[in-house]
Amino acid sequence: MKLITIVGARPQFVKAAALSREIRKHNRLQEIIVHTGQHFDANMSDIFFEEMQIPKPHYNLNIHGLTHGAMTGQMLAGIEEVIIKEKPDTVLVYGDTNSTIAGALAAKKLHVKVAHVEAGLRSYNMAMPEEINRILTDRISDWLFCPTQTAIDNLQREGFNLMNCKIIQSGDVMEDAALYYAEMASLKSSIVEKLSLKNEKFILGTIHRAENTDDLKNLRSIIDAYNFLAKEVQVILPLHPRTKQIIQRERIQTDFTIIDPVGYFDMIMLLKHCSLVITDSGGLQKEAFFFRKFGITTREQTEWIELVENGYNFIVGTNTELIIKKAQLYIDKDFPAPKNLYGMGKACETICKSLIDG
Repeated sequence: MKLITIVGARPQFVKAAALSREIRKHNRLQEIIVHTGQHFDANMSDIFFEEMQIPKPHYNLNIHGLTHGAMTGQMLAGIEEVIIKEKPDTVLVYGDTNSTIAGALAAKKLHVKVAHVEAGLRSYNMAMPEEINRILTDRISDWLFCPTQTAIDNLQREGFNLMNCKIIQSGDVMEDAALYYAEMASLKSSIVEKLSLKNEKFILGTIHRAENTDDLKNLRSIIDAYNFLAKEVQVILPLHPRTKQIIQRERIQTDFTIIDPVGYFDMIMLLKHCSLVITDSGGLQKEAFFFRKFGITTREQTEWIELVENGYNFIVGTNTELIIKKAQLYIDKDFPAPKNLYGMGKACETICKSLIDG
């Protein structure tokens, strides 16, 4: 079976690293990797392929820095050309980005099967471009690889069990990656030493969702919370260049430590050593759980509802006081015994076997 894998954004590199490694174990699977270029900064793209030993992409479409429509349209055209040339049996897409929907649409219009890894997730917020991408990708996919039972339930409620597709609870490839790379990160990353965090208590934060970076009221509210918390404990934020530019343009004061985007190994080490995670990233909510840290989510909803239901993650929106209150409450709390929510590192194996079995 010839697979074309579409990647473009940082979380997809992590997922592809785990699954590509498993694909290479199977003689019956051949993989062609296409990088759309959606994340083009070297710290957000090249470093992942190098340090995670992902095979170099066979194609790099170098599409970035455009509006949603222009970016998706150019990706659709570029991926279509690759599919026509390579004639794959299946196109494999991850998550919920513009690269995801472009890959799925290009394949389906050329009558090539689509496998969606991380299917069935829902925030029920149609203002999020990611929600639109994931719903449309699910609807035209032939294989729906669901990370959780919640994702399966979502698809069944929407009638997918009556459609011509295969719904498979695979577990989460992100957990496979976290378990595999955790030990390697300790050997390859020196970020904790560089930032003098070895014996320091600190909060690890991120801001990158459009609803938080493009809405200045939300952005200021979150930053106000970080500024307040930074008076009590060190706060570290790896910040996307675009978010950094907005903060500088609007002259928003920041009293915490901003660092450039980091590679996956550096992020693992920051997760291992931090005391708490505050984020609007879907991936980081799970990674906090993988490394036994409480998560506070600065959004109004989450796709990873099982983390909330089991008391590992807390939805606070962009309310400054609520962010501060939850952070103060959970920064020193012991993490409870974790439940098996994401497959315990067997997701990639399940996906490959399902593809081979047809």
